[in-house]
Amino acid sequence: MNFRSVSTTIAAMIVVAASAVLWPATARAQNTAASEAASALSAALSAACRANEAQFINYLTADNAAAFRALPETQRTALVRRFALTDDPGKPLASTDAQNHTVLRCEATKGTVEYRFGDARVHENLAFIPVTVLNLENTEIGLVRENGAWRLISLGLVLLDIPQLARQWDASDLAAREEAAVQTLRDLAGAIQTYNRAWGKLPESLSDLGPAPPGQISPEQAALVSAELAAGKQNGYVYRYRINPDKNGNDTKFELAATPEKYGQNGHRSFFLDSDGRVHGDDKHGVVATPGDPLIAGEKSE
Repeated sequence: MNFRSVSTTIAAMIVVAASAVLWPATARAQNTAASEAASALSAALSAACRANEAQFINYLTADNAAAFRALPETQRTALVRRFALTDDPGKPLASTDAQNHTVLRCEATKGTVEYRFGDARVHENLAFIPVTVLNLENTEIGLVRENGAWRLISLGLVLLDIPQLARQWDASDLAAREEAAVQTLRDLAGAIQTYNRAWGKLPESLSDLGPAPPGQISPEQAALVSAELAAGKQNGYVYRYRINPDKNGNDTKFELAATPEKYGQNGHRSFFLDSDGRVHGDDKHGVVATPGDPLIAGEKSE
């Protein structure tokens, strides 16, 4: 064997030996990063479960943390609740499954949410962790390493852009309140009809439908709706009731209206239930709706 062959062989042996040393080190680094990212995600979810905003903000990027601080209190609370998937503070309990993956339970008064982590995918300063939530679809949560710590950057395919998410969630909440207002109008109409069958007349006002002491139901306290609704307000909407006499002057028909208490904050559309039981609705900029407004989707015209 000549000198060149010996040199080549030695060089190859050095490369193989170096690879044998570096490969486990790289794998260990990846595993360490994955473990740290999973721990950060578990801590973020735990803070959200406890509704602890001061701790939750530690797991946001610098830009999102600044935006989070600038949000109104109601929006900060809503964001943390949505992240935790609970409406009330809970107690986080962390454990691991047979594959050594994190299992986090958030035990709250109204129910328990369970998050099961999958294998983290780590690439340089990014980590993506699949999360299965009991009774919900699977998702993937992304984190980025910022200033040496893992911070949240995405939920599923959506980047964690707090200002944009806040606007989207506000729109969703407004739509839910509007749908609830329509349902409340229908429920009120049903309560008024029940009152009419029981007492042979329409109530003079919504307050007549309110709670009564045990065993003391009367035309003035019919115990058909909550005290809040009997006072004309519920879930950010103000309700109005008016008897609409028929052409012969008989008090057999009525009308109801629902208007956002704070336009733009509680809802955009005002609603009107006419004497035939059909619901009209439109963006009235906080003004009471009328029978001349369009029927809402699903309502049939005469």
